[in-house]
This record gives sequence, C-alpha cells and structure tokens, in this order.
Amino acid sequence: MKTIYMLVVCLVVAGCSKSVRPVLYPNAHLNAVGQEQAQRDIAQCGELADAYVKNAPARDAAKDTAVGGTIGAATGAAAGAVWGHAGRGAAAGAAGGVTAGAMRGIFRAKDPSPVYKNFVNRCLREKGYDPIGWQ
Repeated sequence: MKTIYMLVVCLVVAGCSKSVRPVLYPNAHLNAVGQEQAQRDIAQCGELADAYVKNAPARDAAKDTAVGGTIGAATGAAAGAVWGHAGRGAAAGAAGGVTAGAMRGIFRAKDPSPVYKNFVNRCLREKGYDPIGWQ
C-alpha cells in the first residue's frame, strides 16, 4: 500500500510541476522588446483572461475523480460477483477508479481551456506578438 501511495504522490508532483504557456514566434516585435518583457506581457494577458474567461480545472478534476470512483466501484462489484466477493471487489474497484480519475483530472487541469488560450493569444497578437502554440 505504501508503494501505491508513493507512486500516486510522484504522479501528482509530476502533473503539477509545469503548466503550459504560449510559445511566441521570434518576430520583429519580440526581438525588439526581449524575452523579459514578453514574459511580463504573457503574464498580463493571462491575468486579463483569468478575469474574463471561466476556466475551472479544479471542478473538472473533482468530476473526473467522482466518475472514476463510480466506474471503478461498478467494475469491481461485477468482477467480485463472479468470484464471490462483490463487496471487496467494489471497494477495490472504487479505490482504483478514484485514483485513476484523480490522476486524469490533475494532468488535464494544467491545460487551460481552448477559450482561455484563444483569449491570451488574441491579447498577445494585439500587443504585437505572434503566438504559435502552447507547451
């Protein structure tokens, strides 16, 4: 059980360690203002997007956890019923499903919604940058 716990902790840390950010094409404006100013402008556009765009990764992560637990419990109960231990199977399946759902939610939460990305990209274009993607 301790091994599983440590694996989950490592996955959570890895999932939360890096968030995606816009990648800028090195056009004349970026070359003129430099990377430091570009990073400040990216942060400013992100703050503006936070104020106007609903981006709820925490809610989605909680939903993934609940769905995973429900699916895991149902699957575990069905498998347990075949071998004569439906209760134990449901408990094991629910634990596995909750973990899988939580991991999916955590890894997906670091990726902003398409609307959020579009908002930041437009803000950056209006400032003279050329966003080419996110990573």
